[in-house]
Amino acid sequence: MDDVFLNDEFLLSGETARLLFHEVAAHAPIVDLHNHLRPADIAGDRVYETLSDLWLGDDHYKWRAMRLAGFDERLVAGDADPWDRFSAWAATLPRLIRNPLYIWSHLELRRVFGIDLPLDPSTAREIWEEANRQLPRWSTQTLLSHFDVKVVATTDDPGDDLAAHQAAAGSGVTMIPTFRPDDAHRLLDDPFAWNGWVDRLETAAETNVDDLASLLDALTRSYRRFALLGGRASDHGLDCIPDLPRDPSLADAAVRRARVGGDATTVERHAVALEVVALAAELAFADESVLQLHLGPIRDVSPRLLAQVGRDAGGDAVGDARQAPGLARFLGELERRGTLPRTILYNVNPADNTLFAAMAAAFSRPGVASLVQWGPPWWFNDHEQGMRRQLDDLSQIGRLADFVGMVTDSRSILSMTRHELFRRVLCDAIGRDVDEGRIPADIDWCSTVVRDICVDNALRYFSLPPDRVE
Repeated sequence: MDDVFLNDEFLLSGETARLLFHEVAAHAPIVDLHNHLRPADIAGDRVYETLSDLWLGDDHYKWRAMRLAGFDERLVAGDADPWDRFSAWAATLPRLIRNPLYIWSHLELRRVFGIDLPLDPSTAREIWEEANRQLPRWSTQTLLSHFDVKVVATTDDPGDDLAAHQAAAGSGVTMIPTFRPDDAHRLLDDPFAWNGWVDRLETAAETNVDDLASLLDALTRSYRRFALLGGRASDHGLDCIPDLPRDPSLADAAVRRARVGGDATTVERHAVALEVVALAAELAFADESVLQLHLGPIRDVSPRLLAQVGRDAGGDAVGDARQAPGLARFLGELERRGTLPRTILYNVNPADNTLFAAMAAAFSRPGVASLVQWGPPWWFNDHEQGMRRQLDDLSQIGRLADFVGMVTDSRSILSMTRHELFRRVLCDAIGRDVDEGRIPADIDWCSTVVRDICVDNALRYFSLPPDRVE
């Protein structure tokens, strides 16, 4: 490649930014507290057979781009020959100029394989052969060690047996589960599938479920299993927090009917969702862990993809649900009850940036810095401009120095390079302010802030022992 593209000073516009990145951020370990990596791959120290398996096996960001390029689903998420899939990706990438996938993909080639060629059809074979030659030494745990990842928090269903987390105990990386009970309130999607999920939950929790109380009891039992294996958070994906008062009797009727195969109305489903998230909040408050709310997407908008590939296949979109009323009502009710835990709010719609930053700053508790946080730039916002907007809005409305930093939110283990991109943007933002006279040129102070945002704030906020990163 040329001497400018992705060079050492990429995105670092001044001397202070360069100093902060190269002396501080580049050496900070990674604590990745929200991702969708497969726990079994980490516990089993998986070795990938081909670059397609590593790069395209689970990454629906790349799948989405390949569909936009017009490739058949068999080459995207299907059973095509690995070389053919990779060739399709190589033909897709050159047309993604200014898309974050272009940056991420070439960072991944550089940081892992030492390959600085631009990927396109003319270089595909050379890159394929060199990466595949190296693959036997790049197991999952080796990759995590290479990126200096100290903690990964996977996203796990309450019905999971967590066997992979038990097996990973004592390995070089700390892998902890995150409690994600979204299926508990998917009564409308498919009553048959929902009951199958409840059956798995019953087995994992060793209890029966036939009404709301027993459902919440089973979820509580699973939450405690997660905590015993180091879990420090629950996570909830919704289009919005319903702007409704809690109604346990309505939720109970819905669970009872669904348990015998009946349907639930939208309002009943909302009632169940409120009870499930409120339970998670109360559990988080009790053990000083974290409630995470991922709000705003419209999931699976493509019926074709949902039928052919299933959920989480890249067929989602940014939603425009009204976020403020339900969120204010829900957080306010937790505060009135005295059970508002550490909470991270994620928005997928950038139009909601200021709303989420201001909502987070409205709640506090003596003795806890930034009790409610506006979280990292998420999903359709985790590119350079999204990161810059997030840092600017958070700085103006909240407390940047308390920010818990970046997460990958990815199914690809190579996505740890997103931390590098974020850290470069962070150092450039702070360094620019120093160079332009907005904040004092106190490098020690700025270095502490950068290190805190890269790793230490997350350790404190999630109550993780500092020795996890030593």
